[in-house]
Amino acid sequence: MKKQLLFIFTFIWLIVSTLSAQVQKAPEVKEGDGPYPQLIIRGITLINGNGAPPRGPIDIVVENNKITKIAVVGYPGVEIEPEYRPELKPGGKELDCSGMYLLPGFVDMHGHIGGKSQGADAEYVFKLWLGHGITTIRDPSCGNGLDWVLDHKKKSDAGTITAPRIQGYTVFGQGADEAISTPEAARAWVRENAAKGSDGIKFFGAAPKIMAAALDENKKLGLRSACHHAQMDVGRWNVLKSARAGLTTMEHWYGLPEALFVDRTVQNYPVDYNYQNEQHRFKEAGRLWTQAAPPYSDHWNKVMNELLELDFTIDPTFNIYEASRDLMRARRAEWHEEYTIPSLWQFYMPSKISHGSYWHFWGTEEEVDWKKNYQLWMTFINEYKNKGGRVTAGSDSGFIFQLYGFAYIRELELLREAGFHPLEVIRSATLNGAEALGMDDRIGSVEVGKLADFVIVEENPLRNLKVLYGTGAIKLTEENEVVRVGGVKYTVKDGIIYDAKKLLADVREMVRESKSSEGVEIRQPGIKE
Repeated sequence: MKKQLLFIFTFIWLIVSTLSAQVQKAPEVKEGDGPYPQLIIRGITLINGNGAPPRGPIDIVVENNKITKIAVVGYPGVEIEPEYRPELKPGGKELDCSGMYLLPGFVDMHGHIGGKSQGADAEYVFKLWLGHGITTIRDPSCGNGLDWVLDHKKKSDAGTITAPRIQGYTVFGQGADEAISTPEAARAWVRENAAKGSDGIKFFGAAPKIMAAALDENKKLGLRSACHHAQMDVGRWNVLKSARAGLTTMEHWYGLPEALFVDRTVQNYPVDYNYQNEQHRFKEAGRLWTQAAPPYSDHWNKVMNELLELDFTIDPTFNIYEASRDLMRARRAEWHEEYTIPSLWQFYMPSKISHGSYWHFWGTEEEVDWKKNYQLWMTFINEYKNKGGRVTAGSDSGFIFQLYGFAYIRELELLREAGFHPLEVIRSATLNGAEALGMDDRIGSVEVGKLADFVIVEENPLRNLKVLYGTGAIKLTEENEVVRVGGVKYTVKDGIIYDAKKLLADVREMVRESKSSEGVEIRQPGIKE
């Protein structure tokens, strides 16, 4: 037992060390405009996070980082009468956003703050996030160390650094002197973790008695939790068991097909399978949903209904596995050339040691399996949403050709592909994330009394989610000119106005400097000079 636990914890720490394990550089000076004692955003069309249809023109009044008024000031296409508009007070700031669209700030439920192996420091990551309207992230590992994360959380809340709001979920067992091998030790670690100020726990799985004890203690303390049900223990502890024990959120989809098994207890591993060979791991993962109970069957409905009764949250992170079903699309994404730093690009290359770089000989058969996998996976997630289940948006960037910020917008597109109405997509990205974090009294929708976290864009994202990408969307004008439109114009976080395009310009400069200093160009794998 102890040897097995030691192996599991070694596996977990390999992932955590890949994520960061170093003090990251962070922007120490606030770069935004404000905050102001009063901020009035004028003339927007509001797309709220509660599922309501758009309406406008609207003026939104913010005072000391709290929304104090949401004023409908007229009708579309009709000149606004000045007397209908809220009055600007001395010392206040007026932001004319006439004709633009405003949404609540986005919540990335799976946001790792950089990584040592990737060479991605915090400034690079933070600016990519804010440049795409992400105002809150959940760090599901605290790979830089809990003290580092809590320090940056405090600085972000104070507005002294350019960063989203941060929630830190410590990896279960992080900082323990030895592998946690008893329920008593699990409870003690959970209490210590809470005392340190962690917002929650990220699990990868453990022996059932240990998982049950840890989740029970965490629930008693009022903290939340997430779990990537890794294959090392999913055969005896799947998503349904975690949810019953008090887990609040599942990550990815590991553990869900296993809960849907009816004619087996473990997935159909080939006899020469080796988990440490990541092509084996991800190839066979692409065949897992076809081994589960079929859609709408009795067992499928039974598992879904119990998760619904438990008010369980699913954070699918569709984007992070998309290269598995279309590798060329993921590695040829147009933003890599200007926004992906050389060290991160190198980390993505086929490798036997870089986590998620499992392109040893990835081909048509693997991609076909994964396309089928997505169809079944998306069917479950869409029905879960339709039955009232909470589905959130998370990116897990920094792996498998998925870039911070850009990958989050791709996640929204994939929720749309799964069957979500665009308004349901926005709700997953905003209010659902806030509810899952227990922060919906402060963020997630535009309501009087909530904090001033907004995404402002010149194009209608409901019509085309691609306008949220930092690279914008391609459009042919009436004059037959090909142009780029969109990209987030302003990200407002805690009442501070950030020029999103300026933040992304800073990232492009970082990438240019890195390429120049390292003498590196981004080249497709296997292509020689």
